[in-house]
Amino acid sequence: MIDQTLQQVFGYDDFRPGQRPVIEAITAGRSAAAIFPTGSGKSLCYQLPALHLPHLTLVISPLLALMQDQLAFLARHGIAAASIDSGQSREETAAVMEGVKRGEIRILMVSVERLKNERFRAFIRRVPISLLVVDEAHCISEWGHNFRPDYLKLPHYRHEFGIPQVLLLTATATPRVIADMRERFGIAEGDVTATGFYRPNLNLEVAPVPAETRARRLVEWLRPRLGGEPPQPTIVYVTLQQTAERLAAYLSKAGFVATAYHAGLDAETRERIQRDFMAGQTPCIVATIAFGMGIDKADIRNVVHFDLPKSVENYSQEIGRAGRDGQPSDCLMLAGRDHVNVLENFVYGDTPEPHGIRRVIDELIEAAGSTRQWELVLNSLSQHSNIRPLPLKTLLVQLELRDIIAPRYSYFAEYRFRLHDEPEALVSHFEGERSAFVQAILDASQRARTWFSLDFAALERLGEERGLNVERTRVLTALDYFVAQGWMVLESKQMTEVYEVLRHDIDPAALTEELHAYFHDKERAEVERLHAMLALFESEACLSRRLAEWFGDTRAPERCGHCSACRGAIAHLPDPEPLEPLSSEAVARLAGELVQQLSVSDEPHPATPDLLARFLCGLTSPLLTRLKARRLAGFGALEAYRYAEVRELAARSTWADGQASAAPMP
Repeated sequence: MIDQTLQQVFGYDDFRPGQRPVIEAITAGRSAAAIFPTGSGKSLCYQLPALHLPHLTLVISPLLALMQDQLAFLARHGIAAASIDSGQSREETAAVMEGVKRGEIRILMVSVERLKNERFRAFIRRVPISLLVVDEAHCISEWGHNFRPDYLKLPHYRHEFGIPQVLLLTATATPRVIADMRERFGIAEGDVTATGFYRPNLNLEVAPVPAETRARRLVEWLRPRLGGEPPQPTIVYVTLQQTAERLAAYLSKAGFVATAYHAGLDAETRERIQRDFMAGQTPCIVATIAFGMGIDKADIRNVVHFDLPKSVENYSQEIGRAGRDGQPSDCLMLAGRDHVNVLENFVYGDTPEPHGIRRVIDELIEAAGSTRQWELVLNSLSQHSNIRPLPLKTLLVQLELRDIIAPRYSYFAEYRFRLHDEPEALVSHFEGERSAFVQAILDASQRARTWFSLDFAALERLGEERGLNVERTRVLTALDYFVAQGWMVLESKQMTEVYEVLRHDIDPAALTEELHAYFHDKERAEVERLHAMLALFESEACLSRRLAEWFGDTRAPERCGHCSACRGAIAHLPDPEPLEPLSSEAVARLAGELVQQLSVSDEPHPATPDLLARFLCGLTSPLLTRLKARRLAGFGALEAYRYAEVRELAARSTWADGQASAAPMP
């Protein structure tokens, strides 16, 4: 049965390694996990079974680029699939939802954030789902390299929507991460298929070069590869957006066709650059890690790391984009230790300060004292606590795991709509109780010129007075129906998350200390992972073997024969040029403008050592963004220095001169 589908629908004569056992598990009604290297055919593990399952296959994908690439593949093979994403118009989304309801769409792709959308959850609860697919499933695990707190809620959503089976897909999972994934979704050990991480066609070379000569060395290395006809498709990875721009310009001056790609470009520009690369019109992309996810280009011949990658997992994922056609491909690491401080500083920048954690806990306690319900808008809480949104999500998840709060639901605080006809025309489409229900929605909505703003509290009162069922889910279903019929345009905003506060015996000081210790441990583990990566690159043993072992794969040969270590070129990453010694006086002087700005602003945040260190190392935070700190001369002045050193000196200068005490903590 599955062999027939493979040939007739997908046009393949045989499965790739690992695909058959995964597909057989899914079609037999079991959950499974596929741990395959990048480009090894993970997607087929859900695409083929989806044609044999009775109901919808719901795919959670972390990036729009991944979705679009897979949707194009499915369309080419005549498989009805669609996505719901932020780039669509409301009419396009409504059309997709209608196709799902009618059973015409077999595969629906969404981001994990979509599951927080109240209207989407109300819709998906009414749709029978056979299979939940989690792409980039390592994001579930705190021990993974790309942990995303929202992924931790997927087991809860699976239960809420009554989904019988789960398929987890990833290219980069260590044994610890695989165990974590299995446990969260109850997957039997025998239904985890890992095909190994060794790629015999990838030539791994670590040839570190001092920063000042690295660009010149890159040009020399690329000359025979980009100078031929046709030039070889090449990706050069860097860490910072400005490096991507500068290096692309340098390569262009050297006579290569090279373009920068990073998250700072608008979506249309990024899409055009990616399209030109796929078509072979731009042979060389100089990119941050924003580039690559969802790039299904089989003939990428070269992947260069001009800067250090963030981790072994990132390195594996990025070189995995080379040579998917099985042909020999070169993966070159040019970076030395000059970039270690930048990578370390990124880690430190995500650790919440005790001050911010305490502010979150105080809000929670205040909510518990009145209603036992805590309603929050993530961006507002991020601003209030000076904690970036991602670590703030992690903090909320930690409060959940400690049974202090429990998520109940999310909703948009504001709904407004514009009718295409007079209100009476909308009511006239219905009779009896339904007509009265629609009239109540209109009566509970305040009308401006053309837009109505729905007041749910007023609607609830009208429902009681008139004896109508005005439950929120019914109202949202009705509004979506009106949109689908072309009777109104609907807008929603201000996503509000509602938690139940489970405990009242909270010691705020002790909990703040406990949570800060958790983040501090996470910070230390990330820095250790970074240094473990450096040790791997400087290994005297076979690089291919060491890389495979990192992911628990012992099947790689002891010596591959096609890495720099096997060829006798043991790497020693050069240390950066020594920096000028720092003093607490210098730190105080550079931070003085920020301290002054804090003292005259309404911000109740003290000038803590961490705040000063982030400012000086060029790391943003909600507070620094609000203060327009980038405009100040000291911002990023010490970005080449280790954050820990700057923080220590900031602590000394703060208490030594006494001028850093901005408005006191409330």
